[in-house]
Amino acid sequence: MKIRKAKTSDYDNVWKIFSRVIETGDTYVFDPKTPKSDLGKHWFADYMQTFVVEENETILGTCIIKPNQIGLGNHIANCSYMVSPEAQGKGIGKMLCEHSLKIAREMGFKGIQFNIVVSTNEGAVKLWKKFGFEIIGTTPKGFRHSKLGFVDTFIMFRSLD
Repeated sequence: MKIRKAKTSDYDNVWKIFSRVIETGDTYVFDPKTPKSDLGKHWFADYMQTFVVEENETILGTCIIKPNQIGLGNHIANCSYMVSPEAQGKGIGKMLCEHSLKIAREMGFKGIQFNIVVSTNEGAVKLWKKFGFEIIGTTPKGFRHSKLGFVDTFIMFRSLD
């Protein structure tokens, strides 16, 4: 497996992952009915870096790195990660997180903040903690989970200094 910068020719394959991940309505804020035409603004915008994990010319996962805020808050990164449901459990999320930490440092970011980690997404919370992220805040009932109703969300942060 290798990680590389995404190309415009990857759009359809990234969409396959993106649409499958959001259709469950249990981990991402994107509406499960988000149209393919919106992928550009959510995953391929000019102000973000998009990467893919590839194995045997098949894209198994993807991530973005972008400033968390504009202007005087743009020294903190924000990242998002998605792994194809068929490829989960192969360490791709771990690979993407390690890669994003390295790239964020190279880009000069001082930290990474996840603005909304769904509290019931225990696998993600556990993985981010393993990489040194801490829960620095909780938004009560911050997410409308498709099966559980309103659940809390976490703000997680890790310094890169």
